[in-house]
This record gives sequence, C-alpha cells and structure tokens, in this order.
Amino acid sequence: MIGLGGVVVWQNTYALREERVVLRHHGHRLEGVLARPPAGDGPFGLVVFVHGDGRVDATHDTFYRPLWESFARAGYASLSFSKPGVAGSEGDWLEQSMDDRAAETLAAVAWARARPDIDGDRIGLWGASQAGWVLPKVAAKDRRVQFVIAVSPAVNWLRQGRYNLLAELRGEGADQLRIEEAMRRRDTTLRLLRRGASYEEYRATVGDTGDITPGRWRFITKNHTADAVADLRAMRGTPVLLVLAGHDVNVDVTETETVYREILPASTLSVEHYADATHSLVDHDTERSPLRLAATAVLAPRKLYAAGFLDRQARFLRRHGAGEGPGPKPSENCSPPTGPVVGCRHGDR
Repeated sequence: MIGLGGVVVWQNTYALREERVVLRHHGHRLEGVLARPPAGDGPFGLVVFVHGDGRVDATHDTFYRPLWESFARAGYASLSFSKPGVAGSEGDWLEQSMDDRAAETLAAVAWARARPDIDGDRIGLWGASQAGWVLPKVAAKDRRVQFVIAVSPAVNWLRQGRYNLLAELRGEGADQLRIEEAMRRRDTTLRLLRRGASYEEYRATVGDTGDITPGRWRFITKNHTADAVADLRAMRGTPVLLVLAGHDVNVDVTETETVYREILPASTLSVEHYADATHSLVDHDTERSPLRLAATAVLAPRKLYAAGFLDRQARFLRRHGAGEGPGPKPSENCSPPTGPVVGCRHGDR
C-alpha cells in the first residue's frame, strides 16, 4: 500500500510552477492558475485555455495538468480560469453567451500581456468541444493571437445536437420508432427555442425535461444559433491545429474537418486524427470501462489521453509558436466521468 501510494503521488506530480491568479472581468472575480515551466524567469510563451461545456474549474479536476506539463516542456506557460460560479469564481457560467465567453478569454489574454514573465507576442489558445464556438471569435478579434489548438470542436450547434442525438440512439440500439419519437421531441424543442419560449412553457410542452434545468434552458436559448463559419473566415491566417477523434459521438468530425479545410488556408491548418480515441481524446476501450478509466486517472493520468496527443501538441507549439504572428505587429493591436476533455452538451433535443 505504501508503494502504491508512492506511485500515485509520483504519477500526479508535474514539472510545473503553479501560481493562483485572479482576473476581474465585468465586475466578477475569476479564480485561475498560471502554470509556468519549472525553471527560468521567462518571458514565456503562453497557452490560454478555453473550456468545453459544463462546470469546469481551472485545472479541469487536475486533467489539464498533463497538457500543461507537455506545453512547459516546449517552453510555454498555461493559463486557465475556473468558469463563473465554479471553484471560487464569481458569476454564473449558464448566463454566458459564446460572445460573453470570447470577451472573457480576450480579457485573460490582455491580463497575461501585462505580465513581465509572459511574452505578449507568443500567446495562443487551446480549447475543447464547445470552445469551438469561442476560439475563432477570439482569434478574429485579436490578430496577435499566435495559434489555435481546437480539440473536438463542432461547427453548428443545431447540427451538432442532431448528430449527437442520433449517434447516441444508434449506440443504444434504438429501434426506428424510438428514433422517430426522439426526433419529433427535438423538433418541438426547436420550435420553442425559435420563439423564445420560457422554461415553464418548455416543461409544459415536453413533459419530462431530464437534466434541462431553468438555467440550462436559458443557456441553450442564448446559444442554440451558434455557428463558427463566419468567425473561422475572419480568423484566416492564424495557424490552427485541429484535433479529431475516430469515436466521437458528440461531434460530426467529418463535417468539422470539411468546413475547416474549406475555409482555412492549407498553409495554416494542421489536422490530426486519433482513430482509437473518443470525443474526450481518451482511448475508446479505456473510456468504455469505468474501472479501467478510474485506475488510469489515478495511477497514470498522462496515459488517459490518446497515444501521441500530448507530444504532438507540444511539437505544434515549437513549430508555430515562435516568431511573429499572422496579424498586425504589437503597435497595431486590434484590441471524468466522460474523460478529461469536457464534451459538448446537446440541449436542443
């Protein structure tokens, strides 16, 4: 038992210097973590993290730390804030639109540029799942953003919801009658969303609302029209690493890759596929076994992620994170139950 405890401590110790930091944005205090390489004064390049859906703290229940460590080996610090209303951060993340989330990320970037230990011209973004609607907005508005790493992003909220619903039903072996009933319920929900129906009307119409709370309904109402296409067009020129999984039931990776390749120049887009990974970039067989997933998370957290995932992202930083960015020069600034990566929700059902 002592030996096992030592293994757990060793496997969960990372070559990082973590500093608790605070950002004030729109009258709210956001609690975060700045994780720097283990040695040196900098200035370091920086990766700003943009969460997926759900209640996510700054470390994502520690599952970001393997990523931070891999970035630190490439000479980069990582910055992540707990969502509003989570782990000491003030506010309520369910009250945010994707534009609100983008504004919050831009504030985090501006905060980081004011630090002497951060190189303001080597700041990029990392985001998963729902962050796919945030990352392009930020990169389009701040042309000094050096790169974007987009993990399992969707393009269109409504199409993503439909894809996810059908994928889960088929995975459960649902018959055609059940599928048709689910699609009718979804169509009813969409009609209510389009006319801005209240939660009370939604509940009275559909009956069992499942995990859709009043707060969640407001969040869906704000965001169900989200689509990344216009923002992707506006951020053309920013180097992008698109990471896609072969067993993704949340996001139609074929559509995502097609849209990204159609819009973004081939010279700036890198696409990596992980055939045996799920939406959360965890090995498919590992995620399907709760016991194996829990044991890996405790005993070997770095191995939760698909083979090569951590190293290839660090390699991308080394390749694209040095030198001048794609936009204006500084003086012209335009102003786990489901695994370690939070997945898209599908509240438009």
